[in-house]
Amino acid sequence: MDSEFWISELTDDDVPAVVALCRTALDLPEDAADAADIVLRLRETTGTGGWSTTPRRLAGFIALTSAGPGPAAAGAALSGEPVSVTGGRVIGVALGSVSHRDSSIGHVDLVAVDPQNRRRGVARALLARVEGALAGLGAGDVVIAGNAPYYAWPGIDVRYTPAICAAMAFGFEQDQPAWNMTVDTAAAGLGPTADHEARLAGEGIVVRRAGAEDVPGLVGFALANFGKGWAGEITHSVGRDRAGCHLALAKDGSILGFAAYGSSRPGWFGPMGTATAARGLGIGALLLRRCLADQRASGHDRVQIGWVGPLPFYSKAVAARVERAFLLYRKQL
Repeated sequence: MDSEFWISELTDDDVPAVVALCRTALDLPEDAADAADIVLRLRETTGTGGWSTTPRRLAGFIALTSAGPGPAAAGAALSGEPVSVTGGRVIGVALGSVSHRDSSIGHVDLVAVDPQNRRRGVARALLARVEGALAGLGAGDVVIAGNAPYYAWPGIDVRYTPAICAAMAFGFEQDQPAWNMTVDTAAAGLGPTADHEARLAGEGIVVRRAGAEDVPGLVGFALANFGKGWAGEITHSVGRDRAGCHLALAKDGSILGFAAYGSSRPGWFGPMGTATAARGLGIGALLLRRCLADQRASGHDRVQIGWVGPLPFYSKAVAARVERAFLLYRKQL
């Protein structure tokens, strides 16, 4: 502990204070508005059944300073003040996790510092604790990159310039870029899809919303064709509040494609995948439109397509535009 702040391990009881902090410490309005969804998602430990053999391993720390006059800790959550259960004021947070795809890799999932307390060494102290914890869990490398399916960003948004400068100062090297596309759901032409569905039905293809009974098949389809990250995102989209998944089935009941949304953040779409043999039939475009229609009905005028691969497809299908770019970083511990 130094004379100005100290570091403490994050407990579940302090999550409300961390959410309150992130509502002001996340500089971009679209991120600040999702503060609760982001923090809860990154702290989630359930839902690995069927696609991961081990539970999540997490690291989390908060930076605190004397709360001083103000609401008592017991009332902090109700008042929206970032005050911990110990009474200290939370001025920073860092969350990390071990990759379920490669246990030698640790992820920095979130670093946020109160704007009034930046440039005081808070982020450096928090990151050092997270790196130490990840090393203790067996990680040899640490990356600043989304640990799908539990992630809020692919990496550091290029508009968070101080965070990029900090990553470079802390010894990280740039790894690879990533980007999101944005869909204006009012301008995307999300009209009725009945004609499209009827055409596919004429070829023996059924399109419908996925239910809990479909999850094992969807997980198997994703694992066979796309990997664990997508399998996890599908698992968490079905039956989750403000999330969903649509799928296409062949005559024999085999899965031809899927599209999911809301597993990481309610206003985000993805992942989506179509079997190689079924591409070119318009299945992906139809599933995409069904998901976006759900999100628009839930009040999302703008939807983020996260960590995009096929830009031309989304641009043509729903006039999506690249609007968020991210830098990913890596270093050896």
